[in-house]
Amino acid sequence: MNLVRIQNILDNAAFADLFLTMLLFWLGLAMPRVKMLQPLAVAGMAIANLGLAVLLLARWLEAGYFPLSNLYESLLFIAWGVTLVGLWFQQQYPKVQDWIGSVTAPVAMGIVAFAALSLPSSMQTAQPLVPALKSNWLMMHVSVMLLSYAALMTGSGLAIAFLWVMRGQAQVAVQGNSLGLVGRGSPSGALGLGDTLDNLSYRAIGLGFPLLTIGIISGGVWANEAWGSYWSWDAKETWSLIVWLVFAAYLHTRITKGWQGKRPAIIASCGFLVVWVCYLGVNLLGKGLHSYGWFF
Repeated sequence: MNLVRIQNILDNAAFADLFLTMLLFWLGLAMPRVKMLQPLAVAGMAIANLGLAVLLLARWLEAGYFPLSNLYESLLFIAWGVTLVGLWFQQQYPKVQDWIGSVTAPVAMGIVAFAALSLPSSMQTAQPLVPALKSNWLMMHVSVMLLSYAALMTGSGLAIAFLWVMRGQAQVAVQGNSLGLVGRGSPSGALGLGDTLDNLSYRAIGLGFPLLTIGIISGGVWANEAWGSYWSWDAKETWSLIVWLVFAAYLHTRITKGWQGKRPAIIASCGFLVVWVCYLGVNLLGKGLHSYGWFF
């Protein structure tokens, strides 16, 4: 069995599947009366999730270690996590499946496209683990961190969708007011959708934040074993703390101050960028203790 060939087929197939799935979800939003689009899109998301799982399993069998040692593997793992979180929320909230899929499908597709089409073949090939990664903490720390990123990206994306919906509702209200149609339009429907998306965003971030906390703590324990220090203010560690503080601020405004709607959604939307800077930008901009197996 040529596992490398299987991996190449699966990552390209996952990209094509997610691209079609994204189009189906978007068409479902544009043409809500076409009922067959939604189940087809959800099925496409499930197929992509299964394909990515099989790809990671093949990678595991080929390399002999949990496939989280380089950028290619971690990107595919995050894409798998995003599709998994998206599918779970779609089952919990079937009435807004199109909105959930319209957020998660393009994120997962973009990640897979970058991994499969942009990274050089040398980075896609499984390599022996460097000494620093030969630890049982690899599976624990890195998998939890990447799953937290997947959940936080989903929550942030849903916050952006919420802001988009409420912006459209505000425009409808202004137009209705100018035409003397206040109370006759459908702003209540938009508000209902907005509330659902806001709640979904809160739940996704509420899932990702504890995972991020566990990941940071486990990383500190692993760092102490590997480098003799729980915290060294490495660029990745610093940005992980920034991500934690951003989403801690979001949850603080939701839980303690009772904020809902636009203000916490703006914080969550900013979190989407912060997560990507932490995950990818740090490795592009500079070298640090976490740079092995990535770009430098």
